[in-house]
Amino acid sequence: FIMFKTMAFRKSISKVLPNLQSAGRSLAASRSYVSASSNLKDVLAEKIPEKQKEIIEFKKEFGGAKVGDVSVDMMYGGMRGIKGMVWEPSVLDPEEGIRFRGYSIPECQKLLPTAVEGGEPLPEGLFWLLCTGDVPTKAQVDWLSREWASRADLPTHVVNLLDQLPSSVHPMSQLSAALTVLNTESVFAKAYAEGVNKREYWHLVYEDAMNLIAKVPIIAAKIYRNLYREGEFDGAIDENADWSLNFCNMLGYKDPEFIELMRLYLVIHSDHEGGNVSAHTSHLVGSALSDPYLSVAAAMNGLAGPLHGLANQEVLVWLTGVHKELGGKEVTDEVLHKYIWDTLESGRVVPGYGHAVLRKTDPRYTCQREFALKHLPDDQMFKLVGQLYKLVPDILLKQGKAKNPWPNVDAHSGVLLQYYKMTEMQYYTVLFGVSRVLGCLSQLIWSRALGLPLERPKSMSTEGLKKFVSK
Repeated sequence: FIMFKTMAFRKSISKVLPNLQSAGRSLAASRSYVSASSNLKDVLAEKIPEKQKEIIEFKKEFGGAKVGDVSVDMMYGGMRGIKGMVWEPSVLDPEEGIRFRGYSIPECQKLLPTAVEGGEPLPEGLFWLLCTGDVPTKAQVDWLSREWASRADLPTHVVNLLDQLPSSVHPMSQLSAALTVLNTESVFAKAYAEGVNKREYWHLVYEDAMNLIAKVPIIAAKIYRNLYREGEFDGAIDENADWSLNFCNMLGYKDPEFIELMRLYLVIHSDHEGGNVSAHTSHLVGSALSDPYLSVAAAMNGLAGPLHGLANQEVLVWLTGVHKELGGKEVTDEVLHKYIWDTLESGRVVPGYGHAVLRKTDPRYTCQREFALKHLPDDQMFKLVGQLYKLVPDILLKQGKAKNPWPNVDAHSGVLLQYYKMTEMQYYTVLFGVSRVLGCLSQLIWSRALGLPLERPKSMSTEGLKKFVSK
């Protein structure tokens, strides 16, 4: 009876509490109710039953509704634009850009807790938002920082693997290999082998996700120090430091501006809805009930492709070449305009421009540009990026081949890293990978909580497709 009355009271007060809280908040900050608990798993345990019920009711009423039509061009065009999967943490709008649980990047910069006054948002806050839809409090973000720090130790066999890999192995291959063998630590895999009830899946995936996020910066830093710093490595974790600060300390970068850049970088690269290669791969592999370590390792292999995460390296190689070919100095818009036209006329492309979905300047590019204007406005390479931003879109439109002539996230990130003396371009995609883990794992928790099934789309042969459309 006491439990029943307590539950009734909690249900009653939960209807009133958000209205009471909103009186003391700004309109933007009051979009979602923030649980008082600082333990992320407790907050998810409250939200998941509500979401499960919502989806059951939604499917019951609209399960037969048609979402869209699929054309032959879509099928031959990489399934571009086909609406065919559920991805909760973020949505990519062609005109607005990325929104994390409904919040734009500028809104996240304004609302999410920071480490320093007026600084960049902490990735911990973004992960909380991706998981719950709530803008977290500083106490909740601090809890996540401490929780990840407490889970950060690496098994000996992972350290030994990284130490034994030859320097000729690409950093992304090393990251994928380390994550794959780290699955010896999977709580989910062990429990599944013992016949755990599927209602417990999300709890186990949550534990794996938290452990993996805690360990991936150490793996990434170990790879960096082995390849570029002669193996000198101190993997000590400061339990009072945030996730990004610990990562930078292990990399060997102490500049407060670089640490702020890394906080921003790890936030904006975290998620980009579910259809991109790395996110979709983690979703697909996870749907087979492969553990989170194997799912994320697979995602990293997709991210390593030049049409995905490796693009930031290609952009910087091109920019460096342009700077060198133009004499290593500032040039006029007229000279650069001719160079761009000559590049296009020779059959080459201008990397870093265009996006599969976006039809405007990538907001991730814009926030990096704002960071550069604040901290390195006179840097020559940044000025070159700014000139290209002014010239390239109009040239691409005039050429008539580009549907989307605007810069994407890759057009800027490498220049910022170079400025702060991280010159090892092959490593840049690893940084992307550390960030993308946040988005992939926040969705994986929800995939298991909602019981999303094995992903198995129907394929057709060209001959079969011809017969189908002829009818």
